[in-house]
Amino acid sequence: YIVVAPNYAGYDTSTLAYHPYLNADQQSKDMIDALRAARTALPTLTAPRTTDSGKLFITGYSQGGYVAMATHRALQATGFTVTASAPMSGPYALAAFADAIFAGQVSKSAPLAVALLIGGYQRAYGNIYTSTADVFEGKYSATIDTLLPNVTPLSDLEKQGKIPRDILFSSTPPDATFAALTPAQNPSRLAMVFANGFGADNLVSNAFRLAYLQDASAAPDGGFPNVTDGVPASNPANKLRVAFKANDLRNWTPTAPVLLCAGNSDPTVFYLNTALLQNYWTTHVPTVAPVVLDIDASPGNNDPNAALKNAFLVAKDVVRVGAVLGGARDGGDQAVLDAYHTVLVPPFCLAATKSFFDAH
Repeated sequence: YIVVAPNYAGYDTSTLAYHPYLNADQQSKDMIDALRAARTALPTLTAPRTTDSGKLFITGYSQGGYVAMATHRALQATGFTVTASAPMSGPYALAAFADAIFAGQVSKSAPLAVALLIGGYQRAYGNIYTSTADVFEGKYSATIDTLLPNVTPLSDLEKQGKIPRDILFSSTPPDATFAALTPAQNPSRLAMVFANGFGADNLVSNAFRLAYLQDASAAPDGGFPNVTDGVPASNPANKLRVAFKANDLRNWTPTAPVLLCAGNSDPTVFYLNTALLQNYWTTHVPTVAPVVLDIDASPGNNDPNAALKNAFLVAKDVVRVGAVLGGARDGGDQAVLDAYHTVLVPPFCLAATKSFFDAH
């Protein structure tokens, strides 16, 4: 394999003043530009001078999983030949995922993601807010617009009080109607994650959350809180929900093989993203049926991924045992949640991706 792994705009030596986080159009174009540049440069290198075989595989994890799918969609639309892709644990059903977060299912590290999203969409579309105070609490509103990306470690920014680690919303409901969603309690396996997203010194104001929730109630997503037609709301009015719909990937079907790999208890990028894409593609019957791998599911009879699934269960147990030996009183559950998205799932999904690509 020849690996082309471009950095994102807004990072490293990029002169862009912001990062277009989960902006499907911008980020897929970045990837396609990098592919073209690599194919131009490879034959001119001193060593190893080479050309590629013509096969093209696309993969990425988390944000990279989203960008991988957006890139596959864009390449297919412009006539490139994609051999296969394997997006992993990405927020593909972005509008439904965002609705779940605002409805009290606050994901792990949500303040960072929300700050990047709102800042990026404000610059892309110019209509998310008139002032940062329209969205963010006063403690953060003066600096949040230019805070990210930042070379200062996130932990240091948190200690400096510039962004909270997990607390996205106030523990006071924005309206009595939404008390049961402050925080949400279901699915129960992630209730402790949702609860961590509420408290004092919250990032997003109650007024902004209320306006969002009222729009979600008036124009619900077809994938959350109930699966109806499985697609984003037809006529959202809230400008942030409009932006999420514009960047949601439930609007295409692949003509090349696709593997979707994720874990069903992911506290950072909820499995509903994988499930809703699977639902969308099943409904719209793509040319090639995608393969969906829940790495955290129990192995079935003659399951080709049984070894990976069993190994994943062992890895979770190792994390639990280590936490208990270190004094954890919850049986290691919190340690598993902390490691789930960033440590536990990636190597197993990557192994599945390598096998998938090898077969094509």
